[in-house]
Amino acid sequence: MKPSSVFGFALFLSFSVTSSSSFPPTPFSSNPNPKATPSNLLSLLGPTPHSKPVNPVIARKLFSCLKFLVPFSPTVTASPRYRKLFRTELIAPSRRHENDMIWWPPESVLELARLAVDSGGDPAAVHRLLDPTVIPVPSVEGSNKNRCQLTRTPYGRRFISEELNMYMQFLFELIVDRGPSVGFDVALSRFDLFHGHLFLSRDSGRLGILFHAREYPAYNKQVFPYNMGYCQIGSNVTYDDSMNLRNILWLAPLPDRSTKSWVAPGVLVVLDANPNGIIYRDLIPDYVKIARTIYEDDFGEVAVDVNIFNVGSLSRNYQIFIC
Repeated sequence: MKPSSVFGFALFLSFSVTSSSSFPPTPFSSNPNPKATPSNLLSLLGPTPHSKPVNPVIARKLFSCLKFLVPFSPTVTASPRYRKLFRTELIAPSRRHENDMIWWPPESVLELARLAVDSGGDPAAVHRLLDPTVIPVPSVEGSNKNRCQLTRTPYGRRFISEELNMYMQFLFELIVDRGPSVGFDVALSRFDLFHGHLFLSRDSGRLGILFHAREYPAYNKQVFPYNMGYCQIGSNVTYDDSMNLRNILWLAPLPDRSTKSWVAPGVLVVLDANPNGIIYRDLIPDYVKIARTIYEDDFGEVAVDVNIFNVGSLSRNYQIFIC
């Protein structure tokens, strides 16, 4: 069972209008509460030609639920700088540098983003970049003792490019660092943030990762009376309003299909699923509304899960495992 579907398992518990008006139809539905789709969300976070067709009512309501961890810039104001990422750059980088790393990531990330689009959204484009070496997933924070398997397989792999692996780690750490700026204190932990789902958009082939934080809230008879299995044992994650912010979306820059140019920079945003918002209403299935889970499959073809675990014994040592 995929980590993202654990909530679904644990908690499994035409409108039409006709008109005889002689006026030409408007391009958008007259329904005062049109339904948003994951495709609408991805379009809004893309270039203007993609976002413009989205119903303005939906667009306004979706934007009201977006908490950007890096300022959003839907237009390309500069050409990407084809640079390399060195591990030393991840030590106390400036805020501007971190923003640049989202808008215009290192060369290996841009290459993967272009491969995703050029392949027509084929997950095999990602699989071909994985090192075939199999790496056993170790016990994480006592997970084996509790018979908890955190990943879809008991082994993982890494990208051939060490730069890609470092960038994946950078994304996790930036979410933790920037989360408090939008009212979200999140930790790298097997109970909280440890995985994301890398997908390729069905509409555009755009590369993205849907991260899930607050994965295993602690059982509480009053506020969260749900038994989620072995991996929930020992959880220190409190179920509260911060669950609304558990879905975090990263989108790679979007390349043009026919030229070597780029039409949109990268994005990093928290999707606010508060019960009064359109994301909660339309993008979260009824059976997991208590968990505020958006499913990665709704955005596109899922290629791999990207996990980060502390494998250090005496000091922290975070490593990436791709499953």
